[in-house]
Order: sequence, then structure tokens, then C-alpha cells
Amino acid sequence: MEEKVILVDENDQQIGLMPKMEAHEKALLHRAFSVFVMNSKGEIMLQQRAAHKYHTPNLWTNTCCSHQREGESNLEAGKRRLMEEMGFVTELKEVLSFVYKAPFDNGLTEHEYDHVMIGYFEDEPNINPEEVQSWKWMRPEAIKEDIANNPSSYTAWFKIIFEKFYDHLMLELHESKS
Repeated sequence: MEEKVILVDENDQQIGLMPKMEAHEKALLHRAFSVFVMNSKGEIMLQQRAAHKYHTPNLWTNTCCSHQREGESNLEAGKRRLMEEMGFVTELKEVLSFVYKAPFDNGLTEHEYDHVMIGYFEDEPNINPEEVQSWKWMRPEAIKEDIANNPSSYTAWFKIIFEKFYDHLMLELHESKS
């Protein structure tokens, strides 16, 4: 059975459910989340999407992201997907949300009301090869520089979120070291 996404209005109020692929084909606004996991060195865990993903294969992105299921809180969804993709769970906190739209070459469009969450983890993940090809830790400053030099190596949503999230990330790093 195809996964359904939660269609929402500009205030993140649920207005319906739709199969995920159909929502991406029609570019309809739906609820999503993005998880950023950091370590005590101030690095972010990035994942490289698996080669067989139906869009943006082999590209680098945040630790994990997906769509909430009906009746699931943002934090529950983030923890579920973190375990499914990266093989671990950690406490998460929601730090911001915003709407973005990113069309892909294959005719699909991400039009999402994205909830960004952050968590901390010190160990190596146990990645699911169906979802993730590789992973690495990177400092935010190095990510910013690499996105500028190699923008085609990163997912569209990661570039959008990272730009919006960068100042908050730097503040989070400063507060975690205090």
C-alpha cells in the first residue's frame, strides 16, 4: 500500500490525505520534516541518499527527512524515520518550520510545510542500505563552503533548509558549548 502524506494549508492545518507520489506529481502542499543530528564537536551527520531512490539519488542531505503519518506527532515521525534510515534514535526538538517548493527534473515537485528538528548523537549510525548509501560528519562552515562549490552534490531541500537553518545552527552550537 502506497504511503499517504498529510495535505495541509499555509497554516499547517490538515485538509486531507493523498498518496505520496500523487501529491508530488500535483505539487500539493503537504507536511514533512527534516532532522539534523549533531555531535559534541559541532558537526552535522549528513547522509548520501541511496542510488536507487526515485528522486535525488546519490545526493548528500541532512541526517534524515520524510513525511509524518496521520496521527503521528512531528517528533514521533522524526524518531521513527531516524531509526528506519540511520538505525538509531535520539531525543529531538523542533526548532523551526517553513514552506518551500522544489521541482525536480523527473516532473515531481516537493511542496512541503517542513518541520526542522535537531538532536545529538555521538556514535556511528547503522545505516539502512535501502535508504542510505553513505554518511559523514561535517562542520556547518564546511557544508556551507561545499554547497557553494558543489551545489549539484546536495538535495534541493537541503540547500534551502540549510540556508534558513544556518544561523540557528550556529547559535545552537554556541549554546551547547556554554
